[in-house]
Formats: sequence, C-alpha cells, structure tokens
Amino acid sequence: MPQDDLVGRLPKCELHIHVEGSLEPELMFALARRNGVRLPYESVEALRQAYRFTRLQDFLDIYYRGMSVLVTEQDYFDLAFAYLTRAHSDNVRHVEMFFDPQGHTTRGVPFSTVIDGLHRAVDEARRSLGISASLIMCFLRHLDAADAHKTLDAALAHRDRIMGVGLDSSELGHPPAKFAAVFQRARQAGFSLFAHAGEEGPASYVWEAIDILGVNRVDHGNRSLEDDRLVARLARDRMPLTVCPLSNLRLGVVADLAHHPLRRMMEKDLLVTLNSDDPAYFGGYVNDNYRAVQQSLGLARNDIVALARNGFTACMMPEDEKRRALEEFDRAVGGLI
Repeated sequence: MPQDDLVGRLPKCELHIHVEGSLEPELMFALARRNGVRLPYESVEALRQAYRFTRLQDFLDIYYRGMSVLVTEQDYFDLAFAYLTRAHSDNVRHVEMFFDPQGHTTRGVPFSTVIDGLHRAVDEARRSLGISASLIMCFLRHLDAADAHKTLDAALAHRDRIMGVGLDSSELGHPPAKFAAVFQRARQAGFSLFAHAGEEGPASYVWEAIDILGVNRVDHGNRSLEDDRLVARLARDRMPLTVCPLSNLRLGVVADLAHHPLRRMMEKDLLVTLNSDDPAYFGGYVNDNYRAVQQSLGLARNDIVALARNGFTACMMPEDEKRRALEEFDRAVGGLI
C-alpha cells in the first residue's frame, strides 16, 4: 500500500491541538461579520499573507488578534465543530483539545460562554461523527501566576467538562516553575496535567515540567535531545511527547524538516506522537504532518504505524476505553496489510 494511502487509512489521535489555532481565515471573517468585529485585513487572502511569520511571538500576536471574533457560545461551537469535522476527515478518532480561556475572559467573554460552546461541539461530534474529544484548559504563561489561579477558580465550576490543565504561550523567560503552585492545586482537583516545554525554551524547562509540575505529557519537547540524562529519563518513564513538525518548521524551530529531531527521538525509544498544533496558521492538519515527515525523514511503514499507535498509548482516555481503542487500532492495521 502506498504510504500516502496508509496515512489516510490509519486511525489516529490528536493530542496537541489549540482549538483557537484551527480558526481558518474564512471562518474568522464570517464570525467578524456576524459579531461586527473589524479586522485589520482587507480579505481572506490578505490574512493568509499575514501568516508568513518566522517566530513564535509573531505568530502569537496574530493568534490573539484572531481570537477577537469569538464572542458568543455559537462562535465557540462553530470553531470547535469545524475543527472536529476536519479531524474526522483525517480519520482522527480521539482528540484532546487545548483552549485558552484567558484569551477570552480578558476581553469580557464569560468563562461559561467559552466552555458551553466548546463542550456542545464535543457532544455533537461524538453524536454525529463518532469522534471522541476532551478539553484541556491552558494557562497563558506570559501572564502572571495570580491570573492563572483566578482562571483555575473559574474552571472548578466546570470540572466535569474539563479533562486537564496545560501551559502554553510565550515560552522563553516563563519557566514551568513559575506555575508550580497553581499546578499543585489543579492536581489536587483531579485534573490531568500538561505543559509546553522545550520548543523554544531549554531542556531545563522539560525537567521542570516533569519534576516540578508533575505533568502527564510534555508538549513539544524538541530540545530534550540536548540533555542525554533527560532523554534517558523520558525513555525510562515512557513520558509522551506531543511533537508538531509543521509548526516547528513555520516558527523556525527547525530550518528544514529534513533536520527535524523526530527520527532521533524514535531511535532513542521516546514515546513521540504527531500533531498539528495550530493547523489554520501552520498550513497542515494531522495527515499533512504525517506525510511531511514521511517524505522529509524517509519514515518506513512501520514508523508511521508506530507513531499513530503512540497517540492512543499516550492519550488520557479511561483505561477500558484506551484498551478498546488500541485493540481497534491493531485490527485496523491488520486489515491494511
């Protein structure tokens, strides 16, 4: 079977997707018209041209500007359901989806509006598409820890609809340890824990995410390879890394996908998964990322299968659901031989 066909037919999970980062220009303009929001772009094409950023901060600036069109519960539903529909077309079976409440509540949007719209989309996707999804609330690390605590307070009223707590936004200068206390509270409340680390920040940030925050997964983790002791720790503990190759390329984390550390991560027996991060901005959804690294790194069929299976291994489904999902994955792979 051609590799391209294999990628499309494999069941997959997506574990590193920012729902706000799936806001395609067409939907952004439609929501702007609906809500009377004026965008500083003349057209969809002009907005796409603005996506030619080369570093994380330039991306974040336009990313937060795009959020301004999200106002009502229906907006959040439309955003999330559009992404889940697109993921379903890539044969994604399960999604663990980040959202950034502080990017909305600081604009006066109630926390409940955000979570009601997103969760309604999760329910509708399960009902109409057969795709399961859960929500991970992220703290914006460029804001202070006190704001993160207030955000956690708001989230506790919706505990049954939020699976986990994460940490994202500008990494440099904002080490995970800055949020140790709020992550301890989140752990005590029963949330699963995640943190972006080692994308632009050093390997020491990955150590902090593991040992100080106590995360269940590390998001990105590219720079872990600079520390042999850290690599050994990640391999020993089977700590998942949610890798996002096209994101890394667009943000200048790697100059060329042929130099992406994914293959070396696999060779060092790290539990790596493939994800799209902010696909509307980085020009690639899940299958695009699989195909890009297959071509650039010369990954074999077994490598592609292993990466897809890792997604189910690393997900936070209840154990019985995860076992069934892995069994279904293995049956699907057997049917592709």
